Amino acid sequence: MTRINLLSQRLANQIAAGEVVERPASVIKELLENSLDAGASRIEVEIEQGGVKRMRIRDNGQGIHKDDLALALSRHATSKIAELNDLENIASLGFRGEALASISSVSRLSMTSKTPVHEQSSNQTAANKAEENAWKVEVAGQAMETSLEPAAHPQGTTVEVRDLFFNTPARKKFLKTEKTEFSRIDEVVKRIALSRFDVQFSLDHNQRAIHKLLPANSEQEQQRRVALVCGPAFVENSVFVEMEGPGLKLWGWVSLPTFSRSQADLQYFYVNGRIIRDKLVTHAVKQAYRDVLFHGRHPAYVLYLELSPATVDVNVHPTKHEVRFRDGRLVHDFLFSSLHKALAAVTPDQQMGDAQVGDSPAGLSPLSGNEFGFGGNLHPGGVGITSSDSLTNQPFLTLRQGPVLAESDSNYYPSGSSSYKSSNYHSVNAPTADLIQEQLAAYAKLNVDGDGEEFPPLGFAVAQIHGIYILSQNKGGMIIVDMHAAHERITYERMKLACQNEELKMQPLLVPLSIAVSQSEAELAESQQEALLSLGIELEKVAEESIIVRQIPSILRDANIEQLVCDVLSDILEYGSSDRIQAHQDELLSTMACHGSVRANRHLTVPEMNALLRDMEATERSGQCNHGRPTWVYQSLQELDKLFLRGQ
Repeated sequence: MTRINLLSQRLANQIAAGEVVERPASVIKELLENSLDAGASRIEVEIEQGGVKRMRIRDNGQGIHKDDLALALSRHATSKIAELNDLENIASLGFRGEALASISSVSRLSMTSKTPVHEQSSNQTAANKAEENAWKVEVAGQAMETSLEPAAHPQGTTVEVRDLFFNTPARKKFLKTEKTEFSRIDEVVKRIALSRFDVQFSLDHNQRAIHKLLPANSEQEQQRRVALVCGPAFVENSVFVEMEGPGLKLWGWVSLPTFSRSQADLQYFYVNGRIIRDKLVTHAVKQAYRDVLFHGRHPAYVLYLELSPATVDVNVHPTKHEVRFRDGRLVHDFLFSSLHKALAAVTPDQQMGDAQVGDSPAGLSPLSGNEFGFGGNLHPGGVGITSSDSLTNQPFLTLRQGPVLAESDSNYYPSGSSSYKSSNYHSVNAPTADLIQEQLAAYAKLNVDGDGEEFPPLGFAVAQIHGIYILSQNKGGMIIVDMHAAHERITYERMKLACQNEELKMQPLLVPLSIAVSQSEAELAESQQEALLSLGIELEKVAEESIIVRQIPSILRDANIEQLVCDVLSDILEYGSSDRIQAHQDELLSTMACHGSVRANRHLTVPEMNALLRDMEATERSGQCNHGRPTWVYQSLQELDKLFLRGQ
């Protein structure tokens, strides 16, 4: 029988290194966090051969005292916490005291440091200035024995790591190519550079400068750093968010739905300055984009969540990539509502830029409509068209007889209606006289001098293309609108609003449905009855692992009830809340809106097209249809000039 033995320090450090030091990028992350905790304002990173041969981190922080240099390489030695209460209120990035010991056990490490002059010994003499020197400590993974000697070094610390995994060849075999390992280091530097805008970062690889990020204090400088790290396209297609809640603050940049990624590779989330990847955060962001993101695509974001350190536990993962919130439901709901509101508030003029388009006309209401549900009144310009023969002699098709009539939404969505029916469309061969004048006025609007009257963001309609697209002109250029997708979004948002204003109707099941669940889910169904009733579901626990469904939302009577209930209980267990009911309801409304929207090859008159454009400007999330596809694209006049080589 094998007896229990106490592991040697070297073996214990190498076991710990297996958790902390996975690859060169892990070393860079730990050392960068140490530099930031030391109060550095300038950090230089030098890499050779992807970090396998050499890594050097140099900072201008507070440094390490001579007597602490050797101690810093011991396990569980740190200056960041001292007692148990400190562990519950961690404000630093590091606190375990394992990084340097783990790194030195699998590499050849040297560390040179000098503390500020005012921290040196106060009883120095002219003959003895040793304390003013910088000191250097070296250690190799084999013996774990340190040697201390004086050195020349400015205030701060330099850590040099050579020959990573030289004494563990089995682990060295698992490293990737030099290019791959450096790309991971580059990503780590980017992530940490985004966490501290006030710190200067530089990165060199094989004596070649890769990044030099200067301190960014103003909002413009911060956007410039974000553009350098994430690319200028992200900043150009993102929205700045700043929201505050009870003990919470969220700020940063989120991409527009049109700027999505095939992979989740441009997602940076920080909690009190610490980069994390958390499933609760990911779920909240995914929920916020649910209505506007095309399936299979991922949003891009750089977000910062600030809250009291006492309300978040960072001591749940060896590499501190995950955290645990004391009130996860509060954080989840705050993230979702903040991002949901920010995305809903995006308007066409924000997407195109205030400098290129005018302000939206006053008086637009998202709930004013004509027989299409298109809202807003036309404001004809004062300049007429001198000759109208070319317009009046063209073949003319319209979708209705008589002038445009406004209808209220209460008539448009009858209460209790289970399906959406669009207005009856009647084609006629000739327009009315009023309609001709309305169209002529709309065409005249395009010739109004920009200084005389402001253009709406989506401009004024010029023509309909192939019965599918609307061609529009605004101050800055040309806009092409997918009329079905645009009308689908408008209809969908109105139907959601109508449902929100009505009380959720529940339908008792003729035969209650019995479902086998886990014991924890059954207990949850019993303890969360009121919360489940607010979602329209009445459950009753009948056994340790069995529940009965008695009532469900009437709008979901044709859904898979067993799967729906299990998903709702699973969500509440995982995230503290569930949006399954809302998601299923929105999915039904989306389908109804799709079938109730104007179809392709329906010829619209210019006033009808303009009414659609005005409604798009007044409708939330009008930039995407219900399925996440874009509803309009914009081409500036400068871009059009480039296509035809004008001015060259």
